[in-house]
Amino acid sequence: MADETAMAPMTEPGEPVPARRSRLRRKSKDELQAQLKATRADFERQVEAAKAHIDQANERIEARTGRNLILAILIGLVLGLALLVSLIFVKWAFVLFATLAVGFTTFELVTALRRHRRRIDVVPSVFVAAVITASAYFADSATRWAVLLGGIAFVVVWRLVAQMAARDQRPAYEVFRDVITSMFVQMYIPFLASFAVALVKEPDGQWWTLAFMILVVATDVGAYASGLAFGRHPMAPKISPKKTWEGFGGAAAAAVIAGVLLGLFMLHVPWWVGVVFGLVLLGTATMGDLAESLIKRDLGIKDMSSWIPGHGGFLDRLDSILPSAPAALALYLIVVPLQGALA
Repeated sequence: MADETAMAPMTEPGEPVPARRSRLRRKSKDELQAQLKATRADFERQVEAAKAHIDQANERIEARTGRNLILAILIGLVLGLALLVSLIFVKWAFVLFATLAVGFTTFELVTALRRHRRRIDVVPSVFVAAVITASAYFADSATRWAVLLGGIAFVVVWRLVAQMAARDQRPAYEVFRDVITSMFVQMYIPFLASFAVALVKEPDGQWWTLAFMILVVATDVGAYASGLAFGRHPMAPKISPKKTWEGFGGAAAAAVIAGVLLGLFMLHVPWWVGVVFGLVLLGTATMGDLAESLIKRDLGIKDMSSWIPGHGGFLDRLDSILPSAPAALALYLIVVPLQGALA
């Protein structure tokens, strides 16, 4: 009985029962609110600690690679989804996607070159690049080559006329350098990109296009992850100091694995074709990456632009894809007829 009295709630002398119940309810409510506030504060502390840990890890990665990894992944997923939808559902949507990407990439490269004393004309360069890219889908092979040669002639004539109109008495070698650079831009970006558009045009070509792009991305991710974790020995220090042989080894492993899986389950070709597919694109992707690094080193810049946060510019994303497109089309033209003959 004494214990029950001790456990009974304290009441004030003469306090009515309703008032006592109201006071107890207020007390319980205050205790609940205090508990909720404590829980919320503890949760916020945990979130802040996790955020700080993620930020520190991202800062270490960004300091080593020069990229905001989280932002780069998010933007890469968005771009990849847009590419996937355009390839699978409507082929002409991919043509539009590719033409816009090539136009922006050409504008980006021309702008970077103009900042470094190269006189290249923006409007004709972008216009011709778009025409060359789109013609790969809407024109036959002979017409495509005619469009390419005509487009190059157009930008060259435009540059010479613009130079004559300027009358600034520039040395002949500088004019010649500008002409060659204008031609190089068309051969480097729209011409190489047009092979991807031409591949899409082929029967089931959209799957080969998707496969080679996935393979290039897998190669890039393999090189990135392996180089970040194990990179010690520079591969080409004078061209790209952050590329290592360990990263190249990771890229090779990723290329072969992705090539076999894509070959078996997407392209329905023998496993050894997937190995060849992976190794060939490993070479072209590496070559394209190093070629763009050489251009940027010559221009003295880190990225072509900052248009794609976490990635740099359009050319920074297309550098490995551009030289891989002709290789993918060549493999398609070899493998598919051979597979049909052996079936």
